[in-house]
Amino acid sequence: MTPLAPGSRLVVASHNPGKVREMADLLRSFDVKTVGVAELGLPEPEETGTTFAENAALKARAAAHASGLPALADDSGLCVDALGGAPGIHSARWAEGVGGAPRDFAAAMGRIEKELAAQGIENARAHFVSVLALAEPDGSVELFEGRVDGRLVFPPRGDKGFGYDPIFVADGRDVTFGEMEPARKHAISHRARAFQKLTDAYFSKA
Repeated sequence: MTPLAPGSRLVVASHNPGKVREMADLLRSFDVKTVGVAELGLPEPEETGTTFAENAALKARAAAHASGLPALADDSGLCVDALGGAPGIHSARWAEGVGGAPRDFAAAMGRIEKELAAQGIENARAHFVSVLALAEPDGSVELFEGRVDGRLVFPPRGDKGFGYDPIFVADGRDVTFGEMEPARKHAISHRARAFQKLTDAYFSKA
């Protein structure tokens, strides 16, 4: 796979506005023009993989094939040790609304809290995982993984992030991802760590 040249267009293969925004922020210092799949009217493929890597690859390949452009997909989630790694690859599914309603991560966080409480567990250990897949229209794909470890806190705190950010405190920190300014989060997050590997391999500073 050839490194992306300055001025290249890149499809962000996600229908999650928060994730698209975060990816755009992480790529801000590179001369790459990002566009979300929703802007292109592309459908969201069914995530049939059994790992983060499989789901990231299938989303990136689908977007690259449909758009004729390089596509970047992320599959990420929160893995709670005491819940056997759940919600894991089903992190978004835990927040699915009923009858096509928007995803409700407040309800998903409440479910985690309830399941931990049923086991009498406090200060649960957890980690975020992000796998980025960069695909070309010919179907070739490269994968990059990042992880950040931490603990969960309840009730949720902060509204600066998205998803499960308000209940996650990274090791060595005392505020949740939801309370962090984006620049601080981007310096340590699982997605930022995966992005660092990606940009080292395929991007150059503008």
